[in-house]
Amino acid sequence: MAYEVGGQTIEADEEGYILNINEWNKDLAAIVAKEEGVEMTDEHWEVVNFLREYYDEYQIAPAIRVLVKALKKTMGPDKGNNKYLYELFPYGPAKQACKIAGLPKPTGCV
Repeated sequence: MAYEVGGQTIEADEEGYILNINEWNKDLAAIVAKEEGVEMTDEHWEVVNFLREYYDEYQIAPAIRVLVKALKKTMGPDKGNNKYLYELFPYGPAKQACKIAGLPKPTGCV
């Protein structure tokens, strides 16, 4: 599988996770989000950017429990909870948001 972004081909695995996270950009994120049926808002970008920073720091894509805890710590209980995240990313916040963020599939996600 691959994505076409601005004349460039970005390789992805069979589930749509890109193979080289350094090829990620916002245009690619918008394409992946559209395929996932997600309409990107500032709130979506906030989570996507948070995930990318988290990955830069820890070199791992967080599973949902870790993501909720980390978001609660930095953004407060309004955004650091399952309900809020599932409203943004209905098919699994960790999985779907990581795919849009150009990160590997989180460990422990089926």
